[in-house]
Amino acid sequence: MSDSGLNIAVESLKRVDLVTASGRIDSNNAHEFDSVLKGVIDDGRHNIVLELSGVNYMSSAGLRAMVSALRECKKHRGDVRLANVSERVEEVLSLAGLNTLFQEFEDSTAAVGSF
Repeated sequence: MSDSGLNIAVESLKRVDLVTASGRIDSNNAHEFDSVLKGVIDDGRHNIVLELSGVNYMSSAGLRAMVSALRECKKHRGDVRLANVSERVEEVLSLAGLNTLFQEFEDSTAAVGSF
């Protein structure tokens, strides 16, 4: 794991980019998460699946990065969908009232297949 406690992997599939994050997404490293998402979008890829099963903490800065990516993808008729959301992240999304913004799937295969 990196010093920031966050690991991010991006896998480009035919119509979708699968972004797998694990560890903590907090104010110290949310910029890293945000820049990965922006990089995918800047490459002209507007269908993103976030695989969040390994994320054990997400701050408001991480949520902002997700909402920002969603807004940008929607502008280009794309979407950000969530796969395998950890209980902790689910709780944070719900508390922030953001759980209705994102489509959620049991696993990344279902999420990728939904595009």
